[in-house]
Amino acid sequence: MTRRRTPAALVEADPGPAHRIEFDGRPVRALPGQSIAAALWADGVLAWRTTRVGGRPRGAFCGIGACFDCLAIVNGRANQRLCLLPAEPGTVVTTQEGHGRADLAV
Repeated sequence: MTRRRTPAALVEADPGPAHRIEFDGRPVRALPGQSIAAALWADGVLAWRTTRVGGRPRGAFCGIGACFDCLAIVNGRANQRLCLLPAEPGTVVTTQEGHGRADLAV
């Protein structure tokens, strides 16, 4: 039997049972201690924001909270950095369009 080569398997980590977060209305599996960005990546989601000018897709870039490309709406709050936030059970993430403030004129 071939063992799947994942980072967790390589270090023989046992993070505990997975839980669910929600992304744009659909469930996403997340592991304890995982960032929201990591949970989305693991689910195949690479972009969760569009730029204000041009509507270009953005996701995680630096992974350490310095670049602000990973912004999204989390539990109703816009401009949250997904690479820094833990994927806690029941977290609701929504794609952010532009600056995340539809009530502001651009």
